[in-house]
Amino acid sequence: MMATTDNSVVIDAPLDLVWEMTNDVESWPELFSEYSAAEILAREGDTVRFRLTLRPDDNGDVWSWVSERTPDPVTRTVRARRIETGPFTHMNLFWQYRQTGSGVEMRWQQEFAVRPGLPFGDAEMTERLNRNTRREMTRIKELVEKAAADRGREER
Repeated sequence: MMATTDNSVVIDAPLDLVWEMTNDVESWPELFSEYSAAEILAREGDTVRFRLTLRPDDNGDVWSWVSERTPDPVTRTVRARRIETGPFTHMNLFWQYRQTGSGVEMRWQQEFAVRPGLPFGDAEMTERLNRNTRREMTRIKELVEKAAADRGREER
């Protein structure tokens, strides 16, 4: 069995800025509200392997995992996957950036399966991932648009 999510947001900012800010893994703790740390473990060509650490949950637990991602600046896409899969049998991600008349559409697709025997399944995880993704995309939109406005003021 496999589950998927597919979310997007349009960001009113230059494509290069959206690409730069959202692919700077080291800055993710400032860009994403849920991450407390992003540690780069290795770089090989365009591929980066890193550890993400979440902020403590309501019980004070801290979760982390290793992922890797390979951005393709020519196609403006990113392929990523969790190396340490945690509650998933697998987790693959695809990010796509597309210029539109209203700005840059940033689209995230996730393909995953929850490990059997957990107290939640694919449906619950899909709901959780969609909720978190939409919240984070809203935050990223605001931060990137603010950065674009700040750059515009500096250039005047």
